[in-house]
Amino acid sequence: MDLKSELLKSIWYAFTSLDVEKSGKVSKSQLKVLSHNLYTALNIPHDPVALEEHFRDDDDGPVSRQGYMPYLNKYILAKAKEGTFNKETFDDLCWMMTAKKNHKPSMPVGVCSRQDCFKLFCLFNLLSEDHYPLVMIPAEVEYLMKKISMAMGHEWDPKLLEDLLSQDPSLREGMSVWVLLEHMNTGRMLPITNIEAFSLGLDEVFQEMYHNVLKKGYMWKKGHVRRNWTERWFVLRPSAICYYVSEDLREKKGEIPLERDCMVEAIADKDGKRCLFCVKTHHRTYEMSASDIKQRVEWMQATETALRLLREGKSSLHHELKQRRREQRETSQRSREEEQSQLELQEEKERQEQEIENIIQLQREVEAQRRQAEEQEKERQMEVQRELERQLQEAEKLRESMEI
Repeated sequence: MDLKSELLKSIWYAFTSLDVEKSGKVSKSQLKVLSHNLYTALNIPHDPVALEEHFRDDDDGPVSRQGYMPYLNKYILAKAKEGTFNKETFDDLCWMMTAKKNHKPSMPVGVCSRQDCFKLFCLFNLLSEDHYPLVMIPAEVEYLMKKISMAMGHEWDPKLLEDLLSQDPSLREGMSVWVLLEHMNTGRMLPITNIEAFSLGLDEVFQEMYHNVLKKGYMWKKGHVRRNWTERWFVLRPSAICYYVSEDLREKKGEIPLERDCMVEAIADKDGKRCLFCVKTHHRTYEMSASDIKQRVEWMQATETALRLLREGKSSLHHELKQRRREQRETSQRSREEEQSQLELQEEKERQEQEIENIIQLQREVEAQRRQAEEQEKERQMEVQRELERQLQEAEKLRESMEI
């Protein structure tokens, strides 16, 4: 999913939140405010002339989403550049606009905090289908629930989703973000006994999927000037490995920029440090020490994944994984359809063979009946013949007796 498609999902919620009468149209004054806010959130220079020209006063009436799209595409989305704005701030703007109107939980004090709901909103947009109105199909809901449960250290019970789908079969076609939030808030989708553990688990998934964090954790790093070893908190994304003083991310100490031709290698123990590996860039070689062999393998594999994404021109592992799951579902669906088609063809073939067998059997029965009828007719004729012969014999005897 490209950046434009990602942004459009959030903008769609913002636009529909302004459509109070649900007519599919929004007043120009509201769209001007929305456009101004989008300019600011996306860090795009404001163009008031283009804005006024597009929504000039002589064009009466509200504007539909289709009518707003040309302006949105040309003056906003076309100018949005990845890395030049804070996407979380942008999504939060759209969330605040739509949540105010649409997020009305049945339980005022539920499982999900305001921040939890926002994170679920972002994850929903990431995993939802690419058509409007936006929905998340059950397979993706299950994927998300498993991820959150795993982050909490629990095993998710798929029966919870099965029960929901049984009670409301329409959800099999997909559920809206509001339905998802309602079931999460009431604990029907994911039983939550510890709200803090849930928030931490959700944030773990949010960092991984939304912020593209491939791996994070403490490691020792060798300095380039003093050549001493210092423990840092590392965060690996497809574009770079950033390192901080601690996991609160307040003080960033530097980053290792990743490029297509970077290399990651294991190196021998030295300086009293074990489980070493290095990342080689054009200008430097960065040496790190993991806590154990397992962590070294995980860090090296995650870094290789980041480099592969770079070489393939991809910015997100989870966009790739979502596409793979979709392709697998489509392949499975085609396979099921082919199996069903083969089954139907086989059934049709068997039906035709049975019809032919029935016709042959009917013909045999008709032939048998014909032969039986012929035999009966032949027997009747012979009986008639015998009767005639008997009558002739009697007539002959009578004639002879009269002659005497």
